[in-house]
Amino acid sequence: METNYLKRCFGNCLAQALAEVAKVRPSDPIEYLAHWLYHYEKTAKAKEKNREEKIQLQEEYDSSLKEMEMTEMLKQEEYQIQQNCEKCHKELNSETVSTKKTIFMQEDTNPLEKEALKQEFLPGYQKVDASDLLLSKLEAK
Repeated sequence: METNYLKRCFGNCLAQALAEVAKVRPSDPIEYLAHWLYHYEKTAKAKEKNREEKIQLQEEYDSSLKEMEMTEMLKQEEYQIQQNCEKCHKELNSETVSTKKTIFMQEDTNPLEKEALKQEFLPGYQKVDASDLLLSKLEAK
């Protein structure tokens, strides 16, 4: 039962330690074995800690990479929304301008036509078309 426990818990470690004791042949093999096992435990813990740190760093790297991807996706989405808004504003502005021009033309044609008729009947003036007056007035604005 004790040999099974030693094999299961200390198998590889104890085998390496005893091989080292046989190779070195110290004056006090028990003390040498104790120091060797202590050193083995220290290095094993350091390796485990290093492995855990590497895993943690990899996880942090993966999460930051995902965060960067999400940020990039959000920026892309924001850009598309902004483009759509600008497109809608341009369409609305063009509709508003054309509506204003239509209203302006409907409102202002009567006075211009009257003025053109007056000038038509005055002696010494050229005949002026109402549409020419309207265009000249629009160009002035």
